[in-house]
Amino acid sequence: MQRRQFLVASAATLLVPHLVGAEAEAADGPVRMRDLYNKDLTFSDYAKEREGERIAVEGFMAPPLKAESTFFVLTKRPMAVCPFCETEAQWPDDILAVYTSRTIDTVPFNVKIVTSGKLELGTYEDPELGFVSRVRLAGAVYERS
Repeated sequence: MQRRQFLVASAATLLVPHLVGAEAEAADGPVRMRDLYNKDLTFSDYAKEREGERIAVEGFMAPPLKAESTFFVLTKRPMAVCPFCETEAQWPDDILAVYTSRTIDTVPFNVKIVTSGKLELGTYEDPELGFVSRVRLAGAVYERS
């Protein structure tokens, strides 16, 4: 009987830290884009504290600016047209520039994705595309959510 109790206690000791870690990881979940800004569009404390860290953000892939790119824009709402191609379209203020290490595989504009990468803050103008961003994810990866 003591041997069984020892085995059960040992198994519990090994499993509990893994379960707690997975639960904490799931509780964090993706960051909402609005959590990166204050109402006056300055960077939030949350964003400042996590600058340089990897975070995950959920959203939609806007139509890419060019084929075979390592750049796309993550939006809060699905956008069927490229806002840079349609002058009438309003580009939302809740966007995030995303830079990947590999050429992106386009995801349909209405399919939600989770993107994770290193959070970068501050104004940056892409030398190739001329796209100006204030917030970016670098070295990003993404998957359907």
